[in-house]
Amino acid sequence: MFARLWRSYLAAHKGRMALAFLFMVIEGATLGFLSWQLEPLFDDVFTEGADGALLSVGLVILALFLIRALAMIIGRGLMAAISARVAAAMQTDLLRHILRLDGAFFQDHAPGQLIERVQGDTIAVQGVWSTLLMGIGRDLVALIGLVAVALSIDWRWTLATLVGAPLLILPTAVVQRYIRRKTDQLRDQAGLRATRLDEIFHGIQAIKLNRMEDYQTGRFARIVARIVRFDVRMTLGRAMMPAMIDIVTGIGFFAVLMLGGHEVARGERTVGEFMAFFTAMALTFQPIRRLGDLSGLWQVAAASLERVYRLLDTRPLTQRLALPTGQRFSAPTITLTDVTFAYGETQVLRGLTFTAPAGGVTALVGASGAGKTTVFHLLTGLIEPDAGQILIAGQDSATLSLADLRGNFAAVSQDAALFDETLRENILLGRDAPPDETLAQALAAAHVADFVAGLPAGLDTPAGPRGSALSGGQRQRIAIARALIADAPILLLDEATSALDAQSEALVSQALARLSQGRTTLVIAHRLSTVRNADKIVVMDQGRVAEEGRHDDLLAKGGLYAGLYKLQFKGE
Repeated sequence: MFARLWRSYLAAHKGRMALAFLFMVIEGATLGFLSWQLEPLFDDVFTEGADGALLSVGLVILALFLIRALAMIIGRGLMAAISARVAAAMQTDLLRHILRLDGAFFQDHAPGQLIERVQGDTIAVQGVWSTLLMGIGRDLVALIGLVAVALSIDWRWTLATLVGAPLLILPTAVVQRYIRRKTDQLRDQAGLRATRLDEIFHGIQAIKLNRMEDYQTGRFARIVARIVRFDVRMTLGRAMMPAMIDIVTGIGFFAVLMLGGHEVARGERTVGEFMAFFTAMALTFQPIRRLGDLSGLWQVAAASLERVYRLLDTRPLTQRLALPTGQRFSAPTITLTDVTFAYGETQVLRGLTFTAPAGGVTALVGASGAGKTTVFHLLTGLIEPDAGQILIAGQDSATLSLADLRGNFAAVSQDAALFDETLRENILLGRDAPPDETLAQALAAAHVADFVAGLPAGLDTPAGPRGSALSGGQRQRIAIARALIADAPILLLDEATSALDAQSEALVSQALARLSQGRTTLVIAHRLSTVRNADKIVVMDQGRVAEEGRHDDLLAKGGLYAGLYKLQFKGE
């Protein structure tokens, strides 16, 4: 995984990383020189009383600390900058990849889980490679230098400090597996926490109206409690690594004290030699602990990195190989032939066949679950049919790239999706701004001009989270203006007026009538009064076409449509 991380993100920063590594090497090497200077300090200055050497030894030690401080600032500053850029690039790549996955993926992955993948997992990975580099460049170099000083003084003393090292091998392997398992569980629970928060804040009105505050708080508390449990266990696992190193280091220090102390007491070795050796080994304590903790840190990051790459390796169920050509139709005929589709084991469409005439209005009606919305998703490539064919102007839609396919559709739904951006940005949706005259015509046709002049900043007024600064009718009119600017030849209307009051519905209906002119329009409607004037009504039942025709003809048949109509208007 680290090799893939290097190829994907780190290689682009290899120059800066090499420079940072150099400064970390300098930082680590100063510890070896520091311990080496203690021998002349004790033997020449303190023991022999050579005052003349005191200044030179002191200046060398001061210089080592200054060099160490400067190298630390530069090295860590470089690594922090690279780390932040790599995390940002990884987050951007993840979002770009997720946005290109098909609709089926989003049915299986809650928004909170995806947020945690993009944000939480990348943050967990962000510092690990810089810590690894720091461990190699600073701690490992420091450890090598200190051990070299110790070996130059007495190889027997050095071996004595390592007497307990073999005791670390088996426990280290067990602890690493434990940390990785707990980290994976922790990340899963973090995803559930993000999902729960997303649903709570999205459904805040329903929570308040149904007095669900305590219920939702209890559900959230249970998730957080599991996170705390896994976090504590993971932290304990990580703490075991340096703790075991502490025990082994203590055994080594005891062995050296027993062996070297007696030799110094008998005059076989000098105090300076012992102090230089003892200081060198004492200074190895922190690098060894950090390197030990590095093993646990890598397991934490590896679990998140594995989740990141598992997501990046996810591919859409159906790959469209066609390249965008900018192909545009002109109010085309749309034909579905023997189209079938299932969500898992649930069959939704069963050989659906009908034709929407060019430039006309075709209404899809039927009970909930009949498959009407699924038809819209299939037309726009959000999902792909299991079998059958969809033709647009006689061309198989499967041969079109998604960009070309969706460029021919504009949609207005019951729940107009607005972003927490300005009204202008919500209308343009990333497109280049049209001429002022074109924009003004769209605003007038969609009845947006009726209310936008009274807003504090006009079109530059923020819409609020999910369009909360606007009324339902205003949000619908913004969505219609958006569709007018898109100027697509096919219009999809999904219950676009069902949630509006009478006055807003009248305004939106007028705007929709203008929008439908010169376009092939498909309408999903539960209120049959809104589709009386449709050129064609397709009555769907359990994923099939039960009836089709005009309003009066279907009423005269006395079939399913007539039954639905009488059910809706039996009191009139």
